[in-house]
Amino acid sequence: MNLETPCQAVVWDILPAIRAALAMELVNNGISQKEVAKMFGMAPSAVSQYLTKKRGYRIEFDDDIKEAISHLAFEIQEGKVDNVPAKICEICRYLRKGEGACPADE
Repeated sequence: MNLETPCQAVVWDILPAIRAALAMELVNNGISQKEVAKMFGMAPSAVSQYLTKKRGYRIEFDDDIKEAISHLAFEIQEGKVDNVPAKICEICRYLRKGEGACPADE
């Protein structure tokens, strides 16, 4: 019997992968690791681990998700998004659709 819930996959795999991809996008666009760490509420060393694929590397995103993350990074840089966590939740919900999705999301 497997007692793992979809929420565990979100916490252990999906959210770290989204944060890693978003951190990579922001740093590639000129935001410092220190500033990204401040935005994410974490230590700069955690951002460094995202960038070196020591964290958040278990999931490879399809082009739609990569585009959504890239767009979110642009919106953050331009100050055009008020609620970044809500945007991350949208990306997460999209990823969780289908097999293994949380029944509450259906």
